[in-house]
Amino acid sequence: MTIANQLRVFFRKPHNIILVVLAAALSFLTLFPLLSLMRDTVVVHAPEVMAVRGVPIGGFTSYHWKKVFFDGVNSLNIFFQPFWNTIYTSLWACFVSILLGGGVAWLITRSDIKWKSFISIVFIFPYMMPSWTLAMAWRNFFRNRLIGGAEGLFTALTGIETPNWFAYGAFPIIIVLGLHYAPFAYILIGGILRNMDANLEEAAVILKASRLKIFARITFPIVMPAILSTFLLVFSSCMSAFAVPAFLGLPVRFQVLTTQLYRTLNGLNPGYGYIMALVMIVLGTGILLFQQWFVGKRRSFTTVTGKSSNIALVRLKGARLPVSLFLLLLVGLIAILPLITFAVESFIMAPGKYSLDNFTLQFWAGEGREDIGGGEPGILRNRYIYLGLWNSLRLSVVVAFLSGTIGALAGYAIVRKRGSKLSSYVNNLAFFPYLMPAMAFGVIYLSMFAKPVLFIPSLYGSFALLVLVGTVKYLPFASRSGMNAMLQLSGEIEEAALIMGVPWWKRMTRVIFPIQKSVFLSGYLLPFISCMRELSLFVLLIVPSTRILTTMLFQYNEKGWSQYANAINLMIIVIVLVFNTIINKLTGASIDKGIGG
Repeated sequence: MTIANQLRVFFRKPHNIILVVLAAALSFLTLFPLLSLMRDTVVVHAPEVMAVRGVPIGGFTSYHWKKVFFDGVNSLNIFFQPFWNTIYTSLWACFVSILLGGGVAWLITRSDIKWKSFISIVFIFPYMMPSWTLAMAWRNFFRNRLIGGAEGLFTALTGIETPNWFAYGAFPIIIVLGLHYAPFAYILIGGILRNMDANLEEAAVILKASRLKIFARITFPIVMPAILSTFLLVFSSCMSAFAVPAFLGLPVRFQVLTTQLYRTLNGLNPGYGYIMALVMIVLGTGILLFQQWFVGKRRSFTTVTGKSSNIALVRLKGARLPVSLFLLLLVGLIAILPLITFAVESFIMAPGKYSLDNFTLQFWAGEGREDIGGGEPGILRNRYIYLGLWNSLRLSVVVAFLSGTIGALAGYAIVRKRGSKLSSYVNNLAFFPYLMPAMAFGVIYLSMFAKPVLFIPSLYGSFALLVLVGTVKYLPFASRSGMNAMLQLSGEIEEAALIMGVPWWKRMTRVIFPIQKSVFLSGYLLPFISCMRELSLFVLLIVPSTRILTTMLFQYNEKGWSQYANAINLMIIVIVLVFNTIINKLTGASIDKGIGG
């Protein structure tokens, strides 16, 4: 067969066309920034001219590598201690999130606990909120006089002074990040459990296998791909987290790589920061390679076929009420209580005073007063808030549509061509953006597109730059969701439609998507939620005309106007809930149902 005929046969398959197009586009959008980042580790930057004598700006040097890795005590303080702190907190946060999120997913999908709908909806609240708002809530509750300057609510209510290790440092960082990403673990693992063929477990019950053996030998191995995907995404997220370690770690000088990255990029040694970003990418890549080795081409994780999937729920019997009450209390503490504190703080005129005469509507609907917030009116009467709201909504919708669609196609093509070099290449490229710290990723794209690149004009200060950065950054969410959907779906289903002469686009829209619609729709919902609450990725790209709610929230908080910040935070959460409810009513899919429906 000639090369032309081989190419003709190759491009007759839609998944091959998708892979080739994605390989070309993602090579430019992911490898080019990576190469740019690598180059920045070995060149002299403007703030470093005095430190690296004799080398001009842009000249090559090994100065940064020597200082970061081979400078004794300085290297320990600059890199090795923050590196260990990052690994330590990220691993434990992964453990907390997977244990809590996976446990709740199993109870919701496989047991007969009470109040499932309420618990399922409320449990995702921490993921809808920016992670640093949970850090704020922790600090407000548990700060002590020794470092916080004033007692927290816990001390005020109980008289017990919290120790430093509990209020600040590794422990609260692990808990806050674990709670923040537990709903994400619930979303991914819950979808697999919901869509898993119940006949597999029922057959084991007929053979009189114990529930523990069924879980260990059947349920756990089937959800292992979702657990590994969750671990990969959560570990990378925790590694890239900046705001939580900054709020809870810096008061006791507990440094992680991201806080060091921020300090060096905004200080006199940006080259150090780029090396740290590169280390994060290498770590994430190692986890990705391990996952690919585990989910090899000779393994099958098909759990959705043409057979019935009626689920026989585990009867908790006497433990049903205690377990249900415990879960209800848990979601109340981690999801509802912080919202109550944010609402209360948004109505208080003088922080720390909770009497009724100190409550006001000034920060919601009041006119501007010179003695309050620099004359800023309440958020419901503030035109800049509405500009930020409009920008946040349109940015999140456009990014969710683009990344969700591209991710669904990527997941389809990667799984259909699983085991090939092209599939592995596209899979790696689709995940690379998530391995890059959000702040460094934004800086690299700003540098890349501040001037014309090839056929692309300068995008500096434009809405298009925000869309491009957001779409590429959140593509891993959608591609992992699409891969999980296709790994579950038996190829026989599409083959039956192919035999009947159904064209590819109709197979996708009439067969594949309807069967796993809620799985694919989560690939749209997750980027939407992430984009609505994103700060680090966009904070350096925003100009006055493109300001969004999260950057305004952060600016208000920096100025000490916490009432405005709390009110905006509630606005963001309400918007996400409204969108989730609308999609649930229209399609039956919902983020709280996991990636299965």
